[in-house]
Amino acid sequence: MLKIMVINGPNLNMLGIREKDIYGTGSYEDLLRMIRDDCDRARIHVDFFQSNHEGALIDAIQSCYGK
Repeated sequence: MLKIMVINGPNLNMLGIREKDIYGTGSYEDLLRMIRDDCDRARIHVDFFQSNHEGALIDAIQSCYGK
């Protein structure tokens, strides 16, 4: 089975909360649900990671190496 990791960076967790006129009213959880539903239909295993800290994002990317 194909596995993917979706890594989201700074402020994406604020979707639907701030600047709705620019970014819309959909929440971060709505985005994850949409991706998960599409992956389920395609039989793809998906994991998510979000951080506002660059070092944590790099650690998440490197943790995927070789998997």
